Amino acid sequence: MNEELFILAIGVHPDDVELSCAGTLVKQVNLGYKVGVLDLTHGELGTRGTPEIRLEEAAASAKVLGLAVRENLGYRDGFFQNDEAHQLGIIRYIRKWRPKIVLGNALDDRHPDHGRAARLIADACFLSGLRRIETWDENGKEQEAWRPKRVFHYIQDRQLSPDMAVDISETFETKLESIRTFKSQFHNPDSDEPETYISSQNFLEQIRHRDALMGKRIGTAYAEGFCSVNIPGLHSLADLLLPDVA
Repeated sequence: MNEELFILAIGVHPDDVELSCAGTLVKQVNLGYKVGVLDLTHGELGTRGTPEIRLEEAAASAKVLGLAVRENLGYRDGFFQNDEAHQLGIIRYIRKWRPKIVLGNALDDRHPDHGRAARLIADACFLSGLRRIETWDENGKEQEAWRPKRVFHYIQDRQLSPDMAVDISETFETKLESIRTFKSQFHNPDSDEPETYISSQNFLEQIRHRDALMGKRIGTAYAEGFCSVNIPGLHSLADLLLPDVA
């Protein structure tokens, strides 16, 4: 039986989700919601590690995050396109898991894969709601159309201005734990692999400072920011108040 998810987080590379929105995912899991992750590639162009190691690390992170499901589409790292074939691959998973909210890569970022993936994800989410686009599940059963209610884009390397931020003060350390499961990618004094942008000793401290700065903007210890192409709607202004200031 297919899982119906509250949130589906999609990342072009394994560890994109961990670095950018893991605190939010854990928070929703702790509240009793089902959350899943779909990685688009194996990150095979990465300087360190191997695709096989990245899959093992992603599985370890899934346990830390408490995910209901995590899968990988196996698209070509660096060379995937926002075209019909790639859109249909994502649509099949959206219709399979029927998430209410999709979190995708940053709309603009240092790595060109991130912005391209953001547009691919957003387009697939819209097209998934069109019933005349036909897809079939792994058992050959025709899938019903499904469009997520919201699509948000997490913030990655560039300090984009968010449209909203989620308090992750209670889940930040679990976020760091999930990031550290990707041992091949981040600082390891015993590694003999080349140094990279993300393997420096202070990289995780930069993540801490980034989330602390975002938290400061909303009056919490840590927060994760999200951008939205469409304006999020509220039932009332009371929805904007955090519990400690309500």
